[in-house]
Amino acid sequence: MEPGKQLSTSIDATVPTAARMYDYYLGGKDNYASDRAACEQLDKVVPSTRALALNNRRFLQRVVRTLAEDYGIRQFLDHGSGLPTQNNVHQVAQAVDPSSRVVYVDNDPMVLVHGRALLEQNENTAVIHADMRDTDGIFSHADTERLIDFSQPVAVLFNSVFHCIPDSETDGPLTVSRRVAERLVPGSFMVMCQLVSEDAEVREFVTNFMDQVTQGHWGRVREEKDVAEWFEGLDILEPGLVEVSTWRPDSEVAPRQLTQEWIEFGGVGRLR
Repeated sequence: MEPGKQLSTSIDATVPTAARMYDYYLGGKDNYASDRAACEQLDKVVPSTRALALNNRRFLQRVVRTLAEDYGIRQFLDHGSGLPTQNNVHQVAQAVDPSSRVVYVDNDPMVLVHGRALLEQNENTAVIHADMRDTDGIFSHADTERLIDFSQPVAVLFNSVFHCIPDSETDGPLTVSRRVAERLVPGSFMVMCQLVSEDAEVREFVTNFMDQVTQGHWGRVREEKDVAEWFEGLDILEPGLVEVSTWRPDSEVAPRQLTQEWIEFGGVGRLR
């Protein structure tokens, strides 16, 4: 992201956004006709997308609960958080410990409006309007400094968002993830997953389609090996890097991703 570049604060209902499309797939109401039309077109080629979105949300909730309950994490920095829905990060973390602190980051102005309205009465949670690649701006933001103590372990979340940014030596997923990790103390966690496909035709179609409908606010569908590179140097929690519906499922009958044209792939890494 260009230093000092201002984010738009206006909401354009005619141009789909990844956040509002995700909201639609989760059954939310904070989306427009353009978002729903884009989802319908996407479903023609990758019909498992709604199930994938729901499974990804459940993965996020399991991860946050695991880090809070089993590893004592009380600070969460959620990049590309999307529109508020049920069982958000702060609700899951604060159910374990009400003192848990959460900072949500998103560049979609609609997220800012709805998120701040939801969190008005929660002093341990904030939403900031920023590009996930603007590490300096995020870490130095007044709300981040108020809520997050970086001398203590933090869980940093990049949940289903890196496919929204293109490859770049200065601002691509690998660079951003390493830039963030360098600022964290040992015992912190990096949660990272994104849409992947081993089918070149699926990767090409979805990448081109989403880039077109979002008017350039997209990166690309990647391969599992790309995601694995982000975790180099981290201790990866069991069960490793996986299709996310199989990451520590709640039960034997928990929902699984049944189709494989594309999947949400990733895991959780701990800083040494």
